[in-house]
Amino acid sequence: MDSDILKKLEAMEQKIDRMFTSVEKLRRYFLWTLVITLLTVVLPLIALLFAVPWAFGILSNAYNIS
Repeated sequence: MDSDILKKLEAMEQKIDRMFTSVEKLRRYFLWTLVITLLTVVLPLIALLFAVPWAFGILSNAYNIS
């Protein structure tokens, strides 16, 4: 009876180890998805903060708007 319980515990431990590696891979995947999303959303918004005033300056000079 004890050997049966030990076999079940060992099988459960192996399953838990496989689940842990799977969850770690998923965590890294979500981390990189977050990083890439932030780069593709935040960086263009920061670029717009500089590009819009520059473009308005060029347009106002082109049309002589003071």
